[in-house]
Amino acid sequence: MTGVAADTRQIAEENAKIAAEVQEMLKQPLKQMLKDNRADIDHIMGSSVDFQKRDFMLCGSADRPGICCYVDGLVDTVIVESILKALIVFGGELHHEPDKLPSAEDIRARLMINASVKPCLKLGEGITAVMSGDTLVLIEGFDEGILVSTKGWKDRGVEEPASENNVRGPRDGFSESIRTNTAHVRRRIRDPQLRIDGMVIGTRSKTDINIAYIADLVKIGLVDEVKQRLGRIKIDAILESGYVEEMIEDAPFSPFNTIQSTERPDKVASALLEGRVAIFIDNTPVVLVVPSFFWQFIQAPDDYYHRYWVGTFFRFVRYCAFMISLVLPSIYVMLVSFHHEMIPTSLALTIASGREVVPFPVLLEALLMEFAFELMREAGLRMPKPIGQAVSIVGSLIIGQAAVQAGLVSPFMVIVVAITGISSFAIPSYSSSLALRIFRFPLLIASGLFGLLGFATVFFALLLHALSIRSFGESYLAPASPFSRTAQRDMVLRLPMWMMDYRPEFAQDSVRSGEHLMPEPDKGNGNGKGNGKDGSQ
Repeated sequence: MTGVAADTRQIAEENAKIAAEVQEMLKQPLKQMLKDNRADIDHIMGSSVDFQKRDFMLCGSADRPGICCYVDGLVDTVIVESILKALIVFGGELHHEPDKLPSAEDIRARLMINASVKPCLKLGEGITAVMSGDTLVLIEGFDEGILVSTKGWKDRGVEEPASENNVRGPRDGFSESIRTNTAHVRRRIRDPQLRIDGMVIGTRSKTDINIAYIADLVKIGLVDEVKQRLGRIKIDAILESGYVEEMIEDAPFSPFNTIQSTERPDKVASALLEGRVAIFIDNTPVVLVVPSFFWQFIQAPDDYYHRYWVGTFFRFVRYCAFMISLVLPSIYVMLVSFHHEMIPTSLALTIASGREVVPFPVLLEALLMEFAFELMREAGLRMPKPIGQAVSIVGSLIIGQAAVQAGLVSPFMVIVVAITGISSFAIPSYSSSLALRIFRFPLLIASGLFGLLGFATVFFALLLHALSIRSFGESYLAPASPFSRTAQRDMVLRLPMWMMDYRPEFAQDSVRSGEHLMPEPDKGNGNGKGNGKDGSQ
């Protein structure tokens, strides 16, 4: 065993030494000799089968060799072929003097017809660009390379987000391509003040991160705070937006979501117009929005696409669903266990008759039912889509009916758990509904052990905790705490658009629209033929 450990340690030391050499080579500038650059690239990339090096002769001359480096599967080969054609065939136009080599600037300016072409001075810069889908051109005698944008991998395309459905409104959603995602927002906000800053995070993944904001609306200092928090991330890879969310949130130990995540471009555009910041992460369709507030997780895009009284009604329904999902099992257990006098007599007799054969205390019964419901919901989510939904619904009905007939649970408990589960599905934000499902268990246990005192203690502890946390410097429960009168027009109620003429107070420009926008009836003579005094149009 000692020999095996020594060999393992020796291999680890050798690998660490090679990795250090590679990192040092990546910092070096490109060399004029093509064979030296080729040797360095071979040492760095090894024998990766998808890494391609295409040899060519500049201007068709054998004394001017070069190579095109790209990753198969990340590039559009048609664009790569056009680059080679320009260098080999049309490059003769630059070959006026046999002994004089055309400069790299001449090649970029007069041969490359691609949309994005830039010089490359360091080997590491070129390798990173190649790993992102670009093509690196190296030519004998040049101490700089040419980077050409040739990205052309297959993506999922534009689809409606499965987790954020709506009845009325746009059907497009974000995809895994960061540039496609930012383009969705650009289409909606054609304002030159919309800025998109870029950075790279991840020592190995080198994931592209874009920060979007409207310069004359965003809160002063918010963009710098976002960049500072992102810059503190030191990790080898960013594979999904959840990695970034956990590392920049204000309350990492809080069950509340202090960062909004969405797959809908219209929600991101709306947030930017309120003076907030959106964080795009490559390879994920989920975009982060900061700062975020509790009330936003209950609101839905449909609220603004229907008439205001429809949006207000269904927003009120969702708030009721939120409270039902949070407290209904706890209140039922509390009343049945400790406070029978608060239940109407006829209802108390019905509950008692249903619990006659149940061998468990009501708290244990509720915990078993809640756990079974969560188990079936998780199983339905992980199973193949064609059968997952059927298994979760039919399984719930069959198991619930069998449990009642076997005397393990009461019929009233099945109803309570079913209403609670259905109410949780009414929450538009899936991440917020997950936190809600977690809150339910401490409330349930406290109510079953200590009654009204336990329920009130845990409930107000959650409320005080929500009051204490912040999201990028803003109170999580704003505009309720601190109270803002103008912001109440779009918190619980949804007033008409012509009345919501102010942005949140943290925005630089708080005025959203002009005055006197309320629609007015025709002030003509009432004959319906026009607006002129004589009825003419």
